[in-house]
Amino acid sequence: MNDKSWFDKIENTDEASHLNEECGLFGVWNHPDAARLTYFGLHALQHRGQEGAGILTNDKGQLKRFRGLGLVTDVFKKPENLESLTGTAAIGHVRYATAGNARIDNIQPFLFEFLGKSFGLAHNGNLTNADSLRTELEKNGAIFSSTSDTEVLMHLIRRSHHPEMMGRIKEALNTVKGGFAYLMMVEDSLIAALDPNGFRPLSIGKMANGAIVVASETCAFDVVGATWLQDVNPGEVVIINDKGIQVDTYTNNTQLNICSMEYIYFARPDSIIHGVNVHNARKQSGRILAREAQIDADMVIGVPNSSLSAASGYAEESGLPYEMGLIKNQYVARTFIQPTQELREQGVRMKLSAVRGVVEGKRVIMVDDSIVRGTTSRRIVRLLKEAGAAEVHVVIASPPLAYPCFYGIDIQKREELIAATHTVEEIRDLIEADSLTYLSVDGLVEAIGHKDLTLSYFTGDYPTPLYDYEDAYTASLTAEPKPDTPNQAAEEKYLLKESQNV
Repeated sequence: MNDKSWFDKIENTDEASHLNEECGLFGVWNHPDAARLTYFGLHALQHRGQEGAGILTNDKGQLKRFRGLGLVTDVFKKPENLESLTGTAAIGHVRYATAGNARIDNIQPFLFEFLGKSFGLAHNGNLTNADSLRTELEKNGAIFSSTSDTEVLMHLIRRSHHPEMMGRIKEALNTVKGGFAYLMMVEDSLIAALDPNGFRPLSIGKMANGAIVVASETCAFDVVGATWLQDVNPGEVVIINDKGIQVDTYTNNTQLNICSMEYIYFARPDSIIHGVNVHNARKQSGRILAREAQIDADMVIGVPNSSLSAASGYAEESGLPYEMGLIKNQYVARTFIQPTQELREQGVRMKLSAVRGVVEGKRVIMVDDSIVRGTTSRRIVRLLKEAGAAEVHVVIASPPLAYPCFYGIDIQKREELIAATHTVEEIRDLIEADSLTYLSVDGLVEAIGHKDLTLSYFTGDYPTPLYDYEDAYTASLTAEPKPDTPNQAAEEKYLLKESQNV
């Protein structure tokens, strides 16, 4: 596929050509101002979802909820929206839609009434068997009020014949598949649960007044003044109530496979995920990338914001000066699809500016966290060269992103990933860089510091069956590039397919 045909195809699909996580979760038990605390917690997790937000509180067994489209500050702009949520316990949610449309019915937490009881539910992740479960449930009379896969769990709990609520919840958790971190609110407890692979992070903390908090990232603990107690581990269901914290399990068939993209891109740099500080992991990836790339240049710059840690590590390891060659305008909201190429380019200039006084006449190493479709990379390279950069060498602090994610990231179509159908050299040519270097898979694992990772976006090897996505994924493998990276698994897979096509 040549330059024009690839970018003509991609340019008009979605202006936001980077990655998006599904959601962020925050919960609190036994705090006199639970709703306001949850508001602050969700604000710290805003990077995990900007399409909608909601808070559900528990006031002596009565569940109340407010939700809306937009950022946390937009949804709760009117003071009465937050003040109406009285109670000492709450769960909150910020959403980016990977499954389901961006409409108010899909904004969480969900609130259900059945068997004379109220039940609140919030979810981070993506269920890989949601479609088949939904079809089965609808055939048996279930009526869904949203298009979100989150609602499936509630219908499974409602359908269960187990005499106790926790038995119903465990039975439902064993039925759903894929990536999920759940927060549930019942009349007397806050319940947290994680899938058997722990794809999404979920941690528990404690405040000085004894209140217990739960969050997708530990950065939210710092904002509300809580200290980390423990992570929710794969296959665990944790019950938090006035008796304390009770850890139970719904399955023993577990294996931690935390999403590697949490360390690369999604999580805030001040978060700690399974004992690893995100900033340190990113900085180490930059160090290793510098050793692997060995590029002769004048300076190192990072693409704001998630690449700055890796850029600083690259600069330190290479001995090159770390400069601020790109400036991000923090006050520009996400731009919509623009009707012309000229307007699309202008939208990028509103978000990002190259500093001519820094890069002019210089050989620049531009560090970024990933390349999804290549559109953003090409625009930034052009910005730097228009500002007078003599050379722009692009280095990526992750391996080529060539395979989709089915556990909670919105990259489920392989044909939208430039590395799925192009070699590294072809991508370099498309983004108009002087050179392009990716971090190796081994380098990424070394940088993070443990091997309990999901690397399927780079290798195509998934830790679980794909269920409803299996046929679509298999069909997407018909066009693979010749690998020119040291990825043995991908190379073997390519050679096998080539031999079958002869």
